[in-house]
Amino acid sequence: MAHIAFIGLGVMGGPIAGHLAKAGHQMTVYNRSIGKAKSWAETYGGAVAVSPAKAAEYADIVISCVGTDDDLAQVTLGRDGAFRAMKPGGLYIDHTTVSARIARQLYVEGESRGLYFVDAPVTGGQAGAEKGTLAVMCGGSQPAVDAAKIVMQAYTTRIVHVGKAGAGQTAKMVNQICIGGVVQGLAEALRFAQAAELNLDKVFEAISGGAAQSWQMDNYWRTMAADSFDFGFAVDWMRKDLGLALEEARANGATLPVTALIDQFYADVQAMGGHRQDTSALVRRITRA
Repeated sequence: MAHIAFIGLGVMGGPIAGHLAKAGHQMTVYNRSIGKAKSWAETYGGAVAVSPAKAAEYADIVISCVGTDDDLAQVTLGRDGAFRAMKPGGLYIDHTTVSARIARQLYVEGESRGLYFVDAPVTGGQAGAEKGTLAVMCGGSQPAVDAAKIVMQAYTTRIVHVGKAGAGQTAKMVNQICIGGVVQGLAEALRFAQAAELNLDKVFEAISGGAAQSWQMDNYWRTMAADSFDFGFAVDWMRKDLGLALEEARANGATLPVTALIDQFYADVQAMGGHRQDTSALVRRITRA
């Protein structure tokens, strides 16, 4: 069992930290909103820290799950950042979806301080975090990833070492590119079926067992048909992630015409007030026949 500092207790971080506590690790948690950290500690036990540095002071491992590049930079390299307090040989695991650039930067910064850094974005959504069934794509050195796997097993069903620092984040961009295309196809298919006045339950039964089947179909076909969009990853976060992918594509020379188009479709959903609705809200911009 390790002494773990966990930074960021949102819809993903809170459940992940909970699985670590249930596994018997000694936990110290930090959240920008101190009330959320206190509430988590009341449920799972452990200590509450007033800063990332205080959380990391005696930790063997620090894990973060925050929001953006700027948030991650603040909790690692800021005046009260965790890197300032971690001892040489410590391990930092980041589950935030951020740019590959900052992941590579933190790997170099960590190395200069004698720290191991693993960029480890996750997929599986809030439900996966709560059930402990997340999949993780890791970037970093082999020793660092091997050490990270030991603790990440508490909340995952798949851990893949993709490559060097930043590779985990780049793989997550691949994941989001795939999701965007699938959700747009699903949205168009649903509206087509509605225009044809088909029984949507029968259509789902017919096609979900064949080549058209997908996780998105299994989880969102019925809720999309009911115009209900409160079941997962928010549109605002998807736009952030697609923006990261488009930025990385400009750097590596990849062409992403469909991704760029779907990103604009999500901007339309935002303009319709769908900022916090889940990604399947893409169907809202397609008018019913």
